[in-house]
Amino acid sequence: MYEYRELTDDEIMTLEDNGCTAEDWTCVSVDEYFNPSYIKDVRFYGTVKLGVFEREIEVGNGLAKHTGLRNATLCNVTVGDNCLIENIGNYINNYTIGEGCHISNVSTIETTAEATFGEGITIPVLNEAGSGNVVLFRGLTSNIAALMVNHSDDKELAAALRKMVRDDVAARQTDCGTIGNNVRLVNTTEITNTNIGDNCEVNGACRLSDCTLAAERGDSVYIGSGVICENSIIADGSSVLNSAKLFNCFVGESCQVTNGFTAENSLFFANTYMANGEACAAFCGPFSASHHKSTLLIGCMTSFYNAGSATNFSNHAYKMGPLHYGTLERGTKTASGSHTLLPATIGAFSVCLGKIGTHPDTTALPFSYVIGDGRETWVVPGKNIATVGLYRDIRKWPRRDVRMDVSKKSIINYDWLSPLTVNGMVKGHKLLDDLRQNAGQNMAFYTVKGNKLTDKALRQGLQMYAMGIELFIGEVLMSHDFGDPTTASGAGEWRDLSGLLLPAVEEERLIEKINYGIIDSVSSLTDILSAYNDKYGDYLWTFTVDLMKRELGKDELTEDDFNTMRERGAAARTAWLDCIRKDAEREYQMGDIDRAVLDKFLEQLG
Repeated sequence: MYEYRELTDDEIMTLEDNGCTAEDWTCVSVDEYFNPSYIKDVRFYGTVKLGVFEREIEVGNGLAKHTGLRNATLCNVTVGDNCLIENIGNYINNYTIGEGCHISNVSTIETTAEATFGEGITIPVLNEAGSGNVVLFRGLTSNIAALMVNHSDDKELAAALRKMVRDDVAARQTDCGTIGNNVRLVNTTEITNTNIGDNCEVNGACRLSDCTLAAERGDSVYIGSGVICENSIIADGSSVLNSAKLFNCFVGESCQVTNGFTAENSLFFANTYMANGEACAAFCGPFSASHHKSTLLIGCMTSFYNAGSATNFSNHAYKMGPLHYGTLERGTKTASGSHTLLPATIGAFSVCLGKIGTHPDTTALPFSYVIGDGRETWVVPGKNIATVGLYRDIRKWPRRDVRMDVSKKSIINYDWLSPLTVNGMVKGHKLLDDLRQNAGQNMAFYTVKGNKLTDKALRQGLQMYAMGIELFIGEVLMSHDFGDPTTASGAGEWRDLSGLLLPAVEEERLIEKINYGIIDSVSSLTDILSAYNDKYGDYLWTFTVDLMKRELGKDELTEDDFNTMRERGAAARTAWLDCIRKDAEREYQMGDIDRAVLDKFLEQLG
C-alpha cells in the first residue's frame, strides 16, 4: 500500500527548474523516497500521485532508459514505481498506472464520465438484424455465451443471466481507468476508456475506445499496428494485429485476429485464428479459423472449423500434406476443392452438429461430404468417419491448445466420439436404413429432402455409422468393468455448449436453477459448468450402457453382453484403422505424397 506525502519546497524548485508546472503543487503527492531529478517538462493538473523512479527499464532490444516522466501532461493520474512515461502528445487523464510501465509516443490516454470499458454492452450474435442476446464482460466464456445464444428466446433466463453479468461488472466498475503492472504502450494514437491488465502491450495501434485488455496473471494481450478496437474485450493471451478492426466484440483465450480482419458484434474463443476476412454477428467457438480475404462469417456458429474463400469452405480434401486447420464441428465435415464444392456462399452457412451445407433437412447425417455442382447437391454420408483427415484432426486439436492453465476458462471436450456425435450416427443409420426400406434396394440414387445420394454411398454410410457406434462403445468399455451407472443422467439427447458436452436433461436443470435464482452469480454459474464437465465420465457411462441395451435389444445387460460389445468394439477399431490405412495408401498411389510420408503415417497407426 502506497503512502504519499506532499512535495517539499526543494523538490518543487527542482521540478520547476526541470521545466515542470502544476495547476496546484499541493495536489501533487509523492512516495517517501521520491527523487524529482527524473521528472522533466511535465505539466500536472488535478490530483497526481507519483511513485519512485530509481532504475532503468528496457525499451528495445539492448536499449534501456532510466525511468521517469518526460514531456507529458498528467491530470488526475497515479503513477506506480519505476515507470517511464515520455512524449505524450496530448495528455493522460483520469488513470491509475501500475509499476514498471513504459508509455511513450502516445497522443491521448483518457477516461471520461460513465465509461464502460467494453463491459456490460449487449450485442446481437447469430442475427445481425436482431436484438442483443450476448452481454460482454471479462469473464465471458464460450460455454456461457452459448447458453445465452441458444436460449435467447427464454426471456426469464435471459433476464437472470443479464442480472448476473450486471452484478459482476458493477463489482469492479470504477470512474478511473487502470493500466496494470509492466504494461507497454508505445507509438499509439488514442486510448480512451480502456482498462489494461498486467503485462499487456499496445504498439502502433490507432485507437482503443471503451475496451478491456483482460490478461490473467502470467499471461498477456498484444495489440499491434493500425488496430482499431471499440466496445470490445480482448483477453487471456490473445493478440490483435496488422490493422485489424473490432467493434462490439469479445476475443478471448489465445486467439489471434490479424491482417486487416474486420469484425462487428462477434465472439471469438479458445485458439481461434482470424485473418483477412470479415465477421458479423458470428459465434466463433474453439479452434475456428479463417484465412481468406473473400470470407465473410455472418450469423454463423462455428468451432473446430476452417472457413475457406467463397464457396470453398475448407481444403479438407487434404490428407497427409502440410497441416491445415480442420473442419470438424462436433462430427460434421464438409469438403471442398475441385471435387467437392458447396452450393452456397459462406455468409449463409451455419456450422453446427449435423447441419450439412445449407440443407438443415439432412441433420441426421453427420461426418458427411456435401458435393454441389450448382444444380444438384449430393451427400456422401459418414465418409469422414474413417479418413486420414479426421484421424489427424482428432490427434492434433489437444496439442494446438496453447492456452496457459490460468487462461483455460472456456471448457473444451476433445472427444470426437461422444454421446453428441454418436447420437448423430444412430439417427443417421436409422435414416439411411428407413430410406432403403421405403424406397427399395439397389436404386440408382436416393433423395432426402432434395439432396441425392447413390446406392453405394447409402450402403457405405450404413457401414460407417455402424462401425462408429461400435468403435465408441469399445473405447468406453476399455476403461469400465461390468456394472451399472452411478447417475441416471446421460441416456438420450446431449447438448454442446460450445465445447462443454452434457446431457440435455442436465442443461434443462441448469436453466431451471438459474430461473429460480439458485444460481445467481457468474462465479456460481462458472462453478456448476465446471462441475458438469467433471461429471462427464459418469454421464458418458450412463449413455454407453443405455446405447448397448438399444444395440443388443435388451432391457438388462449381463457380463457376457459386455464382453460381446468389447469384442465388437475391438473389431470395429481394427476395421476403422484399416480404412484409414487404405485411405493413406490411396493418396500415395495418386502421387500426392512421398513414400517416406506414407511410412511415417502408417507407423503412427500401428
